Amino acid sequence: MASSDSIRDDVIGYLRAHARKSLLRFIACGSVDDGKSSVIGRLLYEAKSVFEDQLAVLEEESRRIGTTGGKLDFALLLDGLSAEREQGITIDVAYRFFSTEKRKFIVADTPGHEQYTRNMVTGASTADAAVILVDARKGVLTQTRRHSYIVAMLGIRHVALAINKMDLVGYSEQRFAEIRRDYLEFAGRIGLEDVACLPISALEGDNVTAPSPRTPWFRGPTLIEYLETVEVDEDRMQRAPLRMPVQWVNRPDQDFRGFAGRLVSGILRRGEPVRINPAGTQSVVTRIVTRDGDLDEAVAGQSVTVTLRDEIDVSRGDVISAPDSPPGSADEFEAVVVWMHAQPMLRGRSYLMKIGAKTVGATVSPIKYRINVNTLERLAATRLDLNEVGVCGLELDRPIAFDPYAENRATGAFILIDRMTNDTVGGGMLRFALRRSQNVHWQAVDVDQGARTRLNGHRPCVLWFTGLSGAGKSTIANLVEKRLHARGVHTYLLDGDNVRHGLNKDLGFTDADRVENVRRVAEVAKLMVDAGLVVLVSFISPFRSERRMARGLVGEGEFLEVFVDTPLEIAEGRDVKGLYRKARAGQLRNFTGIDSPYEAPERPELRIDTTKVGAEAAALEIVAELERRTLIAAE
Repeated sequence: MASSDSIRDDVIGYLRAHARKSLLRFIACGSVDDGKSSVIGRLLYEAKSVFEDQLAVLEEESRRIGTTGGKLDFALLLDGLSAEREQGITIDVAYRFFSTEKRKFIVADTPGHEQYTRNMVTGASTADAAVILVDARKGVLTQTRRHSYIVAMLGIRHVALAINKMDLVGYSEQRFAEIRRDYLEFAGRIGLEDVACLPISALEGDNVTAPSPRTPWFRGPTLIEYLETVEVDEDRMQRAPLRMPVQWVNRPDQDFRGFAGRLVSGILRRGEPVRINPAGTQSVVTRIVTRDGDLDEAVAGQSVTVTLRDEIDVSRGDVISAPDSPPGSADEFEAVVVWMHAQPMLRGRSYLMKIGAKTVGATVSPIKYRINVNTLERLAATRLDLNEVGVCGLELDRPIAFDPYAENRATGAFILIDRMTNDTVGGGMLRFALRRSQNVHWQAVDVDQGARTRLNGHRPCVLWFTGLSGAGKSTIANLVEKRLHARGVHTYLLDGDNVRHGLNKDLGFTDADRVENVRRVAEVAKLMVDAGLVVLVSFISPFRSERRMARGLVGEGEFLEVFVDTPLEIAEGRDVKGLYRKARAGQLRNFTGIDSPYEAPERPELRIDTTKVGAEAAALEIVAELERRTLIAAE
């Protein structure tokens, strides 16, 4: 570490050298009482006295230099920690910062219990290395295997197995060898290849920051030596293919037309051709602009603004690459998802997916399995609950540029966002594009929705009737269709019970099945709108998220939500089908309004209060609304 005298001699030079040091992000994890906090404390303690000495000199020099017009930026000493605190996912992870003469460090200290899997995933998502603690007395535990699996899943390539509390086993070489053998056998099964096993005692300081005379049989590095020399991910990514996700684009009316972003891999050179993905258009780099001036080349880790020779369409979230090594482009994927929210992830539910700077709609297609991260067992699943990890399909509403996460973490990682609350609910890793995304293409046709609309003489739309069972949805929808049919309007009524006799007869009434039930009928309604019909959909459709998804499938002004608002006691009093009676008796599970929730619309186009309006009057009101919106001609 730098001495106080050397700092005093050239304080500006010291700061500049410090700023140029490589930064290693690593995660420390372990079972309860394995000594994780002690190891981190030892590392911080060894750096603390020198750090305080350096800081005192810097403060002294800042006062002196301040009188001569100089300036010191103390934020340089804390830049990594500040950046980490500004992360987008606000989950409790403690970050610690320290520095040695060779390198700067940020360590993510996360809870190790199974219920905090999401916290560990968050901490590990940006890590270059992992320090996994094992108690020398206990050896490799289920918790050790779970942490290691998550580390491997997240693509961390460098692992230090710190076999702690060697002082409590008499610094036994045999015990160290037993644990090392057990762990390496498991690591090989999950794909961890670069593993360094270190015998340490955090309490006594053995092999943490200095070699221990009590382990003469160990010839490997100390923990700090390992951390100072392990490869930083940015070094490796400079050798990878060029990837620059575009984060910001100048407005077209500005004279300077540039595209700003951070290189996540590769090298960008002025004068060389590039490709814009997923569109596939090409141009040539004319300038690489930074705050400190233009560059001839930029490397992974740098943030720059690029200008191109040609006026081509580039949008936020596009990825700039070399023409001969572009990322993939697809709209359907297999992905690993870590669920981070109390509300479960359900098949068929639509979320927002943010990958890099691009946000798209994503629907969860059938969940293939969830993973027991303790045993690595694959279990059948139709949902993922908080802290669970699973493999599922994702269907996007448009193609994106991507790399498999195993090849490039920056262009293969994503988060899922709830459409209603804007909460981050999950994180994931793209495995590969599904073959059908490359083989299935939209077929252009000559007779389109516009032609059918002109033939029919009215505009198509969806009338989506929602409300409790027994609210009167089907009765009102049937009356509306009769009136429209009498006026020559082309219609079709999709009723919940009728559809369950055929298209959806394989679905039950769990939350997951209800989501899929609505997703399917929404897709059918979309096709019928394209056919030029007025589609009446009478479904309980209890969840706002799915009704919002259905709305998003058709064009602006083509979706009218009709909330048939009937209090539960009135709907239950009707009970024409005897369903409420069965639900109250416990003979019918997951019944909306009894033991399954109903989320009432917040801003429906029409609200029918059936305590004040009868079915005939409601039908007249709905038809009048269609006239007012010029969806059908007025009489």
